[in-house]
Amino acid sequence: MTRNRSIALLLAASMLTALPGEAAAPPFDTPATVAYIKDLSSGAVLYAKNADQRIPPASMAKIMTVYVAFDLIKKGQLKLSDMATVRPETWKQWHGPAAGSTMFLSPGEQVSVANLLFGIITLSGNDACVVLAEHIAGTEPAFTNLMNQRAKELGLTNSHFGTSNGWPDNGVTYVSARDLATLAQATIENFPDLYKTFYSRLNFTWGKTMGSGQDITQANRDPLLGRVPGADGLKTGHTEESGFSFTGSAQQNGRRLVLVMSGLTSFNQRIEELVKFMNWGLHAWTSKQLFAKGTQIGTAKVQLGSAREVALVAPANMAVTMPAGMGSDVKVSYAYTGPLKAPIKAGTHVADLIVRTPDGPPQVMPLVAGGDVGKAGFFGHIANGIHRIIG
Repeated sequence: MTRNRSIALLLAASMLTALPGEAAAPPFDTPATVAYIKDLSSGAVLYAKNADQRIPPASMAKIMTVYVAFDLIKKGQLKLSDMATVRPETWKQWHGPAAGSTMFLSPGEQVSVANLLFGIITLSGNDACVVLAEHIAGTEPAFTNLMNQRAKELGLTNSHFGTSNGWPDNGVTYVSARDLATLAQATIENFPDLYKTFYSRLNFTWGKTMGSGQDITQANRDPLLGRVPGADGLKTGHTEESGFSFTGSAQQNGRRLVLVMSGLTSFNQRIEELVKFMNWGLHAWTSKQLFAKGTQIGTAKVQLGSAREVALVAPANMAVTMPAGMGSDVKVSYAYTGPLKAPIKAGTHVADLIVRTPDGPPQVMPLVAGGDVGKAGFFGHIANGIHRIIG
């Protein structure tokens, strides 16, 4: 069978109003060794610097720990009300200044999954990660197997996890900026309610001080919260090996961006560079609506199916990202490898929308089948054979 990726060209008049000149991609530079930003409304990558370089994630690995927990909660295999016990051995290992960020758990303490998640996300507690990992999988190594399974399912080709909290482990644990952005996007899109509940909390109180027994309240280390409107996650990281880093997201005017930066040299530089990077993504670029969710974009031919074609529809609102102030000179096409083989289930990703602007690489977005197409029956095979002969 030949592989055909040149299908139909759709040219909407409203998208072809060209203005004089071509707007160049807005310039940006950063001292960060790794930087990446993506507009989720269109799938456009706005900036990439060493995006596939393998780097130590530090505490950004906790995004995957949380993802695993969210996934189990969504599947009904874990409850927010479930209580986990802090093993004395775990407390001893992850207690004190040498153990890094802590939730200030106590040995033998019973803690709900919900509070452990706040301890991980808001406080970056290394102790909370291991307690949650042991509650879910029995041991931390067994839990990291789950982390790596999810990484494979999400297509994270430059990531591997050897710990639940990102503690340095001589290179066993590594990620890339592109993979972290993919993981952040999956967290936001697959678990919107959990994301809204647990990320972006400004502070969290857990544990007691020695002596006076006062409550311990710690602030969220997210450098964008309170500095960029619409910022709502995700996770900082810092080790001597990786420097200061962050994976974050913000949403304004219907656009959501995800960014990653690593290799910054100080706490204050991380704040400055990340605020500048996110504001650049939000204001130097603009998003233009293309198709509303459910719009039929075209059709694809089907082989040996109960129907000869299937509608290609937009699974969500679709937009194109362009430099701010640029005209609307946009060309839109769709492509698929076909003919498609029956059976086809409605909602399955079967084609791609390809959006080209005068400046920048094509922006590619998924199109899904608009309906079910079953396999052709006996007479359907005969009709298809006749159609091929005379067609």
